[in-house]
Parts: sequence; C-alpha cells; structure tokens
Amino acid sequence: MIDIMLKDTKIHAFFKRKITESSDATQEQESISNYKPSKPSEDRPTKALRVEANATFDINSLERDPGLRRQICEYVVDQCDEVRRAYIKVGPYQDLLSTYPKSNEKHSLVEVVKKAPLNASYTSPQVQKEILHVLGIKVKNAIREEIGDGKFCIIVDEARDESKKEQMSIVLRFVDKKGLVRERFFGLVHVKDTAALTLKEGIFSVLLHHNLDVQNIRGQGYDGASNMRGEWNGLQVLILKECSYAYYVHCMAHRLQLALVAASKEVIPIHHFFTKLNCIVNIVGASCKRNDQLKAAHAENIAHLLVVNELESGKGLNQIGTLQRVGDTRWSSYLKSVSSLINMFSATCEVLLNIIEDGATSAQRGEADEAYEALTSFEFVFILHLMKKILEISNSLCQALQLKSQDILNAMHLVSSTKSLIQNLRDEGWEELLLEVKYFCEKVNIPVLDLNALYVARRGRVRHQQDEILLENHYKVDIFNAVIDSQLQELNNKFNDHTVELLILSSALDPKEIRRSFRVDDICKLVQKFYPQDFAEYDMLQLRIQFEHFNHATQVPEFENLVTISDLCQWLVKTRKSENFPLVYRGVTLVLTLPVSTATTERSFSAMKIVKTRLRNKITNKQELIIQI
Repeated sequence: MIDIMLKDTKIHAFFKRKITESSDATQEQESISNYKPSKPSEDRPTKALRVEANATFDINSLERDPGLRRQICEYVVDQCDEVRRAYIKVGPYQDLLSTYPKSNEKHSLVEVVKKAPLNASYTSPQVQKEILHVLGIKVKNAIREEIGDGKFCIIVDEARDESKKEQMSIVLRFVDKKGLVRERFFGLVHVKDTAALTLKEGIFSVLLHHNLDVQNIRGQGYDGASNMRGEWNGLQVLILKECSYAYYVHCMAHRLQLALVAASKEVIPIHHFFTKLNCIVNIVGASCKRNDQLKAAHAENIAHLLVVNELESGKGLNQIGTLQRVGDTRWSSYLKSVSSLINMFSATCEVLLNIIEDGATSAQRGEADEAYEALTSFEFVFILHLMKKILEISNSLCQALQLKSQDILNAMHLVSSTKSLIQNLRDEGWEELLLEVKYFCEKVNIPVLDLNALYVARRGRVRHQQDEILLENHYKVDIFNAVIDSQLQELNNKFNDHTVELLILSSALDPKEIRRSFRVDDICKLVQKFYPQDFAEYDMLQLRIQFEHFNHATQVPEFENLVTISDLCQWLVKTRKSENFPLVYRGVTLVLTLPVSTATTERSFSAMKIVKTRLRNKITNKQELIIQI
C-alpha cells in the first residue's frame, strides 16, 4: 500500500514540472514579442555612426594625402575592398613641387622640419654615400650652370693615392658672368694607367656626361710630363686633333721649379752646398731625441735674444719649428729649407756638438763632425745668404703664379720683373750681401776670411791654377755672378713664351699696352689666326670698327687704374661696356681662358690625402666626392 502511494507522488511531480516549463516558455515568447527598444540617454557616450549603405562616392575624387584621407575601415563594409583596390591602383602618393608650400608661406619647409620627430641620425654608410653623391652632383651642376655655353680650359694632373690607385684631377678654368676668372675643381677620375689615350678618354667622358662640348675647349694646362706635353702622342696633341683651338700652356710654376733645380746643379759650389744642406738636415732630424734637443736649444736662443732686444715679440712671431728638407718637386721647398737653417743656425750647431761628444757610434760622431765643419765655414754661410736672396725674389713669382685668377699676360710680366730684380741684385747687391754675411759670422762666432788674400784652390787644383786671384774675386765672380747668371739663363730657357706669336698678339689687349699704343692690327690678327671659330665672318668685318670705338671709350679716368687684362674684363662688365662692345669682351675672355699653372689640381691632391689616409685606404670613389664639396 505504501509502495503505491510513493509511485503516485512521483508521477504527479513529473507532470507538474512539465506544465511549469511550458508556461515559462510561453511568458518568454510574449515578453520578446512585446519588447520595444528604449532611446539612449543623453549622458551615455554614443559610438561613431557608420556610413549608410546607400552612400555613394567617386573613386577618382578620393583624397590621396595619407594625412588627410579617411581610414578604409570608416567606409561601409561592402565598399572597403573597392576603396582599397582604388588606392592600390593609383600607387604611392607624392606631393607635387608646384603645390608644396613655399618658404615665405605659413607652412614652410623649415616649420615642417621643426615638427619632424628628429629621430634621423644618418649613420648608415650607404645613406652617407648617397648624401655625398647627391651633394657632389649638385656642385657639378652648379659649375656647369656657371660655364653655360661659354668657352673653358681644362687643367689636368695625375697622382697616386694611398690605395695605389692612379687618380686624375680635372679643373675647369673659365670667365663667369661677372668677368671674374674661375678655376673650379670638377672631379677625380680613376684611370687604369697614365697613357695619353687613357687620360683623353677619361676627360672626354666627364665632359660629355655633363653636356660640356669638347669644341668649346680653348686651352690645356699640364705639367712637364712626357705623356702630357709630347709633340707626337702626348695628351695635348690628342686633344688638339679633336679641338684645333685648345692651345697648350706648360705650367709656369712647374717651369720655375725646374729652373731652380737646374740652377742649383749647374754651379759646382751650389751643388755641394745643397748636398751638405741635406746631410745636415738628415743628421739633426734623424731621431726624436735630436729633434727635441733642436727645439729646446732654439727656444733658449729665442728667449736670450728677446732679453737683449734683438728680436721683436708679437703674435705669430718667433715660432719654434724644425729644419725643412729640400724637394725637387715641392714648390718653395728650397727657400723654406734655407730660411729655417738661418733661423735655427745656433741651435743646429749645438745639436751637432752634442752628437760629436755623445754619439752612440764612431760613424755618427764622424758624420756630425764633418757636418759641423761644413756648417761653420765661411763659404757655406756666404752661399746660404746668397741663395736666400735669390730664392726670395723667385718665391714671389712662385706665389703669384699659383693664384686662381692669374692671367697669362700678367704672369709673363711677373717673369720679366723677376728677371730684372735678379739682374739688379747682380749689379748692385754685392756690397750689401757681403756686409750681411760678415755680421752673421760675427754673431755666431765664425771666422771671417780676409777677402784681400790670395785664393788657393783646394786639393790638387792648385797645380792647374795659373792666375793669382783674390778671395773677393773668387766669391764674387766664381760664386756670386755665376749663380745669378745660371739662374737668369734657366729662367730664359724655361720661360721662352715671349717668342710665341699667340702671347705677343694677346699683349695688345693689356691695359698698359692700350694706354701706350693701341695696336688694332695685332688684335685683328689674333682673332683671325687663333680664334676664327669664335667670330663669324660679319664679326670679322665689324671687329676693327668696334675696337676703334672702344679706344675712344677708354679715355676715362677709371681706365687709368686698370693694371691687368683681368681688371679690364671686370671693368667691361661693371660699366656694362661688354654689351656695347661684345666683340672686345669676347676677345678678352678668350685670352683670360688660357691657363697659367696647375696649382688647383695640386690642391685637390692635398685634399685627397687628407680624406684618403692610410687608415681609410679602401675608401670608394663615391666617398671621394667629399673632396669636391
């Protein structure tokens, strides 16, 4: 009975649960059907509304600037792919230069740079090479714009760099729009060898790459190397075959150095003097210890002379240096070596005496003793001061020839004035030189010879000496006059361009010659014979008349102040007479284009040695562009 009651209870509970679940489901369906969404409250933050499905747009009018355009996710989902494909199709965005803000507008380039994150360091070697390459191209383009369609001259020299590569330096000489002579370094070119044909191909490739017409070359400037000046297969002949008016001029500074070297070896006493000078410099500067002793002794001598008021004190005066070596290929090295020994004479003697007493070996003591005997002889001191006087005169010419704005006519005038000064030293400088040598010998305790005594030739030469001569005659005739005559002869041999017809006719454009005598015939002959391609047939007919009018225009006070043909060219531009007399201005610029020296190319090699050192001997050609910046 009890079992039946329990079973009835379970059945009742089961059906009761089913009825309850069905009623809950019915209520939930009614609540869902009766649900109405409520409006959002004003204080609750609202989300950004998307673009409606019915929104339309023109793909061609999409904003391309990444900083201004809408994000792709802001478009309707159905349009995102279409917009993305449109941006991919038009490609990357780059603002046009014409629409970019100018520097005087509100959003200038300077302001843009200031707002940049400033996180670019440019330390990558590749980036640095690209920057140097871009700057080098900009420099060359600026030079190309300076030249324009004008005539120019090429100045070329070659040298070996630290990495044993043969480098050719190219310099362009021309007259700019202001009438100034410019010499611009145009680049270094690596060549496999120094053959004339190889150099010619390298030069022409550079000129053609920058759209410089080879037919506009009006001059060539090289040193005296055979591959450059050769009359049969030299570089100057190969270029003359391509351009008949590219006249060759040998570097005048190099010719001056050759004259000094030849004169130093022509006279036997002078040859012995420079041999002894090199020996003294080598002995004193052989070690750091001797060099320190030389500087210390020189400092003591300077302090002593300042105390006794024999030296002036001031900024840049009385500097302590070392003895300079003589180099046959180094300009002004002869004067620097002679002057340094005169300034440090007492200190040099003191160092040699220390070596004689404390030398490590007998060979060192013997060399020092021989050098000391030669240094303290009257003949050595006499030649030392004589060479200083001659070299000081020629050094002024050497420095003037290295100027970039130097013209060939003024250079020839400087050569003539140098010859006159040297000749004046021969005629009137003996007594002054002798007094100077005696005063110096007394100051450094060197015995002064009795010049009225008889001269006796040394070693076995006395047997061949037939005439009795005095010491004064020996020093004046055999040394003083012989050295000066040798120097003058070498200058005449090396600078024989006064016989060249081109320079003779070009001198008619010199302001001094114009004031003295206006040679119209020479000017017309210069143009007709040497520059016929630069003047048309009609210009040839008008040339004489224009120069005659120009002669009347020179009768002004300002023209009296003009000294060189370079001054004349600047005066024509400044007074705008170059517009009234274009043929005159054209002739003047053609003469100014002729080269004078290769000093600019030598400066480029000096810069190359500073950049490309032993520790940076693998530097590439792109990095060498820093030299031309």
